[in-house]
Amino acid sequence: MDAARLKSIPLFSHLSERQREQVARWADEVDIKAGKHLVDQGRFAYEFFVIEEGTAEVTHDADHLADLGPGDFFGEIGILGDEPRTATVVALSDMTLIVMTDRDFREMTRSMPEVAETIRRTMEARMKKDQ
Repeated sequence: MDAARLKSIPLFSHLSERQREQVARWADEVDIKAGKHLVDQGRFAYEFFVIEEGTAEVTHDADHLADLGPGDFFGEIGILGDEPRTATVVALSDMTLIVMTDRDFREMTRSMPEVAETIRRTMEARMKKDQ
């Protein structure tokens, strides 16, 4: 993963160059084809995703919740809550994703409080919206 590319992603744009280099070591860049199920509701959470390019649809019990695009992220609720996925996310187009394992994601949130705070605020807003 190229650390310089992380600067264009809102979640990481405010980090120092050194911090972005660390995130790049934790993350992989993955290309996905349209139609691919990225996460499935009810399954255990192992990865955190940030969309670099493309769009995805989020559903819960087959109900449309949101469309996600570049800069959006998902997967944090299952990892941080140690619970099954709360929604299904499917690629609507070909996508480029930044993917982190749960272990690396947890390390990032421990060592980079500003990233953790952004993720926490987004997670709380999503949980409220789903209620």
